[in-house]
Amino acid sequence: MAKDVLCEVNNCKYWDTGNKCSADSIYVVSHTGKQASDSKETDCKTFVSEV
Repeated sequence: MAKDVLCEVNNCKYWDTGNKCSADSIYVVSHTGKQASDSKETDCKTFVSEV
């Protein structure tokens, strides 16, 4: 498991000082099924807007 998860989306509920993600777990999905070629083909489903 990753020790530190970084996030630059500062309007996310889980964003924390130093671009840290404070969520208990992270859920990432692929646009193209079970495999992705690069990060552009993925989305973070953990994102929750602060507003």
